Amino acid sequence: MGPVLAGVLQLLALIAALALAYVPLGTYMARVYSSDKHWRVEKWIYKGIGANPNTEMRWPAYLRGVLAFSAVSVVFLYLLQRLQGHLPGSLGFKAIDPDQAFNTATSFVTNTNWQSYYGEQAMGHVVQTAGLAVQNFVSAAVGIAVAVALVRGFARSRTGELGNFWSDLVRGVTRILLPLSVVAAIVLVACGAIQNFSGIHEVGQFFNGHSMGGHQQWNGGAVASQEAIKEVGTNGGGYFNANSAHPFENPTPFTNLFQIFLLLVIPFALTRTFGIMVGSIKQGYAILATMATIWVGFIALMMWTEFAHHGPALEIAGGAMEGKEQRIGVGASSIFAVSTTLTSTGAVDSFHSSFTGLGGGITMLGMQLGEIAPGGTGSGLYGMLVMAIIAVFIAGLMVGRTPEYLGKKIGTREIKFAACYILITPALVLIFTAAAMALPTPGNSMTNSGAHGFSEILYAYSSAANNNGSAFAGLNADTQWFNSTLGLAMVLGRFLPMVFVLALAGSLAEQKPVPATAGTLRTEKPLFTGLLVGAILIITGLTYFPALALGPLAEGLAS
Repeated sequence: MGPVLAGVLQLLALIAALALAYVPLGTYMARVYSSDKHWRVEKWIYKGIGANPNTEMRWPAYLRGVLAFSAVSVVFLYLLQRLQGHLPGSLGFKAIDPDQAFNTATSFVTNTNWQSYYGEQAMGHVVQTAGLAVQNFVSAAVGIAVAVALVRGFARSRTGELGNFWSDLVRGVTRILLPLSVVAAIVLVACGAIQNFSGIHEVGQFFNGHSMGGHQQWNGGAVASQEAIKEVGTNGGGYFNANSAHPFENPTPFTNLFQIFLLLVIPFALTRTFGIMVGSIKQGYAILATMATIWVGFIALMMWTEFAHHGPALEIAGGAMEGKEQRIGVGASSIFAVSTTLTSTGAVDSFHSSFTGLGGGITMLGMQLGEIAPGGTGSGLYGMLVMAIIAVFIAGLMVGRTPEYLGKKIGTREIKFAACYILITPALVLIFTAAAMALPTPGNSMTNSGAHGFSEILYAYSSAANNNGSAFAGLNADTQWFNSTLGLAMVLGRFLPMVFVLALAGSLAEQKPVPATAGTLRTEKPLFTGLLVGAILIITGLTYFPALALGPLAEGLAS
């Protein structure tokens, strides 16, 4: 079997698995966030944190809950890293430096999971499990909660109430993320991923059964369980520096495909949750079709760029194999790279910096779209719904009608919130990139010069501001400048958009439903899906094209 055919068959198998999970998982999540009953363990949690889960919140109160919980999480994770040298199970690792501890704390709390350190050489068992793994759960649950609040804004009328943040947060963890992660961890362990609390082992280096004379140090850890929530929660922070390219995290081609399934299944299934909660399954299918069109299109482009044979070396290898694992191959690496950058996962099974110039540009563009196809847990859905509002507004301008979406008028207030949402992230990416290129010190972190060196910087800030977490590995990001500015980009890129999403949700929930007429745009039809795809690509293209032309496009055209 040729490598191209193998890649296509893996893609078809992945689509089939996602299709099988779509209806049951999407329906289940809708029931989770619509139920008025609380599990016993949830009642214990509410009592412990002093929250009343039955109190309805307007958007300012909901936002205060999001920000307060996240702020406490940042402080807790920061202190845990700074005190690591005094904690049991530290494996002898010292405390993390202040700037790196800040960067890592903001990274995991914002669901970015950017890592400017070698996980196996910096973090002990307590920090990994009690700190990073916990944030993998709760940061993902926060994203889903905000998305559900926006969906309630469309579904409700004549009220500003959006539900209860604490209830949505706890349910997301106990009823969705935790059960899925337990099952996923068992599968990964059965397939060879490690799960232990062993110390550091020194092993010799061998080649063809002969000692090379050198030694390496490896430590164990609760890898499978963290790997499970890393993908299920679209987090991305790996236990080891090589991330999902490491055989301890991702030992076989099957586990590789399974991990791609895990990082996509909740974001795609949330479109059905949305359809059920707003009372129209077809509306959910329209959003799903938009996400799937972009996702499949990007995978096709990536496979084309990485399988293109430019010379005898690539032809013999069957594609651009630099930076890719032989056991995984070009096709599966392409699917993983597109899926992880079109979501907010950031996990990698290959090194994006080693992709072809155009291939690296595709991963970058996937993040710059806003990671909405299908996007992160929750963040992908609310990002896509904001883009749907923009598309409806554009359609309204074309025909001279007041735009409406799901029975709600898109007036001046709503379009201002949507416009602010889509402007925040590009502003962060481009301003920080320009500053890093203009100042003398940040440029010293670039391993490469020219177009690829610029791409390293542009990729880093695109990843941070969009809460992705992957990187072009040639950039040394463990400096005070990058730890600080990337951390700031993560915080602003995560929480400023949430402000406008929740404000938009509150505004929509207060409205009286508008009955559909003959002139109402049918947003469940393929025409609207095409309009939405076009709006997403055009808005992103106009925003980022000059920067992309200086980086990946210039590199790709020169190769």
